[in-house]
Amino acid sequence: MYRLFTVFLLGLTVVLAGCTTNEDDLVVGLECNYAPFNWTDNSEGVEIEQANGYCAGYDVTVAQEISDGLDKDLRVRKIDWDGLIPALNSGEIDVIIAGMSPTEERKESVSFTDEYFRSEQVMVVRSDSDYTGAESLEDFEEARVIAQQGTLQDDLIPQIDNVDHASPLNDYPSLVEQVRSGISDAFVAELPVALSVTDSDESLEMVRFEEGSGFDVEDEQITVSVALRKDDTSLRDEINDILASIDEETRQEWMEEALSNQP
Repeated sequence: MYRLFTVFLLGLTVVLAGCTTNEDDLVVGLECNYAPFNWTDNSEGVEIEQANGYCAGYDVTVAQEISDGLDKDLRVRKIDWDGLIPALNSGEIDVIIAGMSPTEERKESVSFTDEYFRSEQVMVVRSDSDYTGAESLEDFEEARVIAQQGTLQDDLIPQIDNVDHASPLNDYPSLVEQVRSGISDAFVAELPVALSVTDSDESLEMVRFEEGSGFDVEDEQITVSVALRKDDTSLRDEINDILASIDEETRQEWMEEALSNQP
């Protein structure tokens, strides 16, 4: 009897440990380090839990709209990219709103809402490099190219013939430093992030490709969606209703505002 009671208490402890969110709150996980989608600020945005500073950016604007639509209070937790899905499935956060693409691999462990932004994949190079005039992926043959760990961008690099695929890094400030210092020739990014980087650093320049000359990507790879636990189907449907009420003009205005306000 004592043994069974002990097992029951242990099981109850595990359940309670996983229930870290309040039903009146929407706890959102994101890096707060991926401008213009999200970044850390000293005074503007939503206060980051268990850390100093505030989180701001396009994702935070979308998160606030969703929280308001759900009649919940928005809470933000800053989590490294590789830890976002584990944090979601462990119950530490309710959703991920972090510029995440709904790839088939990720769908094996989480579910996704409809898209809330659509972008394209580009390259960022040094302004004084020979790659500024690149027009296609062929121009990056034998170049040393890098991307963020665990992302679509890193998976795209092998599409470049004879590329020197550098070991991925954990965040974009590290990628910027790699290219700025000349250790790598280029890094892969989606358009808003590349605009964010090049607008704030004159030593870097963005390379865009005409249709058919750039990366071969699936439609799901150029969109971003909210990630949820697979059994949170009702919440997913509610969020989809909220996203459907946000027109394309408003989404673009939010992104332009994020680009102008980024640090």
